Amino acid sequence: MKYVGPQVWASRPGRAKTAAEVFDHLLSILAFDAPLFEEHGLPVTFVGNPALNLDFSRADPVRLRSQIGAGPDDPILLVLPGSRPSEIARMLPPFEAAVNRLKRTRTDLHVVIPAAPTVAEAVRARVAGWPHRAHVLEGDEAKLDAMKAATVALACSGTVTTELALAGVPMVVAYRLGPVTYAILKRLIRTKWVTLFNIAAQDFVAPELIQDACNAERLTHEIAQRLDDKALRDAQVARQYEALDRMGRGGPDPNDAAAEAVLKLVKARA
Repeated sequence: MKYVGPQVWASRPGRAKTAAEVFDHLLSILAFDAPLFEEHGLPVTFVGNPALNLDFSRADPVRLRSQIGAGPDDPILLVLPGSRPSEIARMLPPFEAAVNRLKRTRTDLHVVIPAAPTVAEAVRARVAGWPHRAHVLEGDEAKLDAMKAATVALACSGTVTTELALAGVPMVVAYRLGPVTYAILKRLIRTKWVTLFNIAAQDFVAPELIQDACNAERLTHEIAQRLDDKALRDAQVARQYEALDRMGRGGPDPNDAAAEAVLKLVKARA
């Protein structure tokens, strides 16, 4: 049995056939995985994505606003540049340039950066040189508070985009790779999208600015549109929720579902 299948929907579809030859059963965290493996004879049980079970019940946006000195109607831009040092090195410069442009004409805009422990020191060092205040936060409580308080988010592609969508935050997604890595992956990747809820929706629900498109001008334009247009924000959030529903939002706890699937398979073979 295998828990979490290779991302054959993104690249190297031949891995589905290999998995079918090696494993008896696949526990999938993505609702759109099953047909890709079942066509090769590998039974699949969708158990749900653990990221969809993030608990926001104790998140307090008022607490966050009080902490950073923001008024109840002040816009908050959440900046999430990644959790690995390599991502910080690639993503913070264009994110910084976009934030600087936005702050020139938006003095009431509050910038909040929840930083993972792995990169918090590097983020603080970089942000210390910005010409305006940015609040670097650490810890899960502060991160969830910030997500519930945010007006718009600028996010590095990854699991955090699903978390933001769950929190009801309209976002702009961006990513950069090293030029050689990007050239290789561009030949291998089969999907037009990198964000899971965009893949589920088969559409650019959230804009994705990848590689050369991840630049100050494009980032600023997409973020400004969302800061200025509440109807656009609301529409994007609604479509993000629809995509999350396709991904299995509201389903059983993935850990319980996975355990139940294993026990059922063991019992069937006893």
